Amino acid sequence: MSKILIRGAQVLGGAPQDVLIDGEVIEAVGSGLSAEGAEVVEAAGKVLLPGLVDLHTHLREPGREDSETVLTGTRAAASGGYTAVFAMANTFPVADTAGVVEQVYRLGKESGYCDVQPIGAVTVGLEGRKLAELGAMHESAAGVTVFSDDGKCVDDAVIMRRALEYVKAFGGVIAQHAQEPRLTEGAQMNEGVVSAELGLGGWPAVAEESIIARDVLLAEHVGSRVHICHLSTAGSVEIVRWAKSRGIDVTAEVTPHHLLLTDELVRSYNPVYKVNPPLRTERDVLALREALADGTIDIVATDHAPHPHEDKDCEWAAAAMGMVGLETALSVVQHTMVETGLLDWAGVADRMSFTPARIGGLAGHGRPVSAGEPANLTLVDSAYRGEVDPAGFASRSRNTPYEGRELPGRVTHTFLRGRATVVDGKLA
Repeated sequence: MSKILIRGAQVLGGAPQDVLIDGEVIEAVGSGLSAEGAEVVEAAGKVLLPGLVDLHTHLREPGREDSETVLTGTRAAASGGYTAVFAMANTFPVADTAGVVEQVYRLGKESGYCDVQPIGAVTVGLEGRKLAELGAMHESAAGVTVFSDDGKCVDDAVIMRRALEYVKAFGGVIAQHAQEPRLTEGAQMNEGVVSAELGLGGWPAVAEESIIARDVLLAEHVGSRVHICHLSTAGSVEIVRWAKSRGIDVTAEVTPHHLLLTDELVRSYNPVYKVNPPLRTERDVLALREALADGTIDIVATDHAPHPHEDKDCEWAAAAMGMVGLETALSVVQHTMVETGLLDWAGVADRMSFTPARIGGLAGHGRPVSAGEPANLTLVDSAYRGEVDPAGFASRSRNTPYEGRELPGRVTHTFLRGRATVVDGKLA
């Protein structure tokens, strides 16, 4: 059927309403809408959100299809309520040319589960020495507007300045992985009491904060846009807050795991908790939540980082850094932000749909739930509670830190331009 009636949903957590989808768009929103000729989705007690948008996803293809593919990654995204993701450039080969970003873009179109917008590398091969084909990637069929060497920091100030100057011409943004490499040589976890007790190399907060401080000043000098990936410390929050008070065009993201988990978990030596940037302290976690609530941190981004079993099921020092996150992100945000009263569902829609789409310049996503808008929607059973079981993940990888943990909320339906990609909690 081309028509779908979502009946009695709490739109952005508000009063129950009906939403009628006709083809690829929302035809009407109101009470008592006719179901004639429409497939009915009973949504009483459920929350209806615009389709989620992730500005920071690793899909691994091309080159590391043992970890994830565009198809499996977009299936995971749809399962988590996402209708669009931005795919990071650290693939093999690196997405530093028009040809590679167009390949990822085409694979996303073919998947049918979620729109994929490639992110282009800032430098050739992520090596930090020479700017990549920024203009060619922007002018390609993929229309790249976000550039990042994520996984590595653009630590050369001159290269970073030139990148900011270059993308300013077409309204692009540089997304920085803030990690001063000299301060993190041999680092294994957050530098602090726990690292000292465990004898693991420490990753100091200043390694992140010093790069953010430099880059907001460069952005101000150039008059360009900079986005801070996976901000993780209380000190970083204060720098971004100061920069915004000066009118500097900076945005920032926080991951779900940095909103919930702390470095105390590393005492288990379980490599599932090894991530870049590392899990920080309880003080940092609380500062990040407050900053997300007050808008200092603009968005939640997953940093979905799939790895094959053998790369995580090994000794801590040899383990890869990263966690999968697309299928659990909304539940963690509900747990840490909604159930604590820091955000309402309208705030969740802003941080996980409207604003990431705006930062990435992604048309057709992050739109209001109203007549005439694209029918990119997510229906959530917020009353649900259950244990996380990675065996049921759509992702090819299982490296989740939440296995066995009870989390709230479950995506029951996801609609991509009016077509159901998830129905009753299962991929369509």
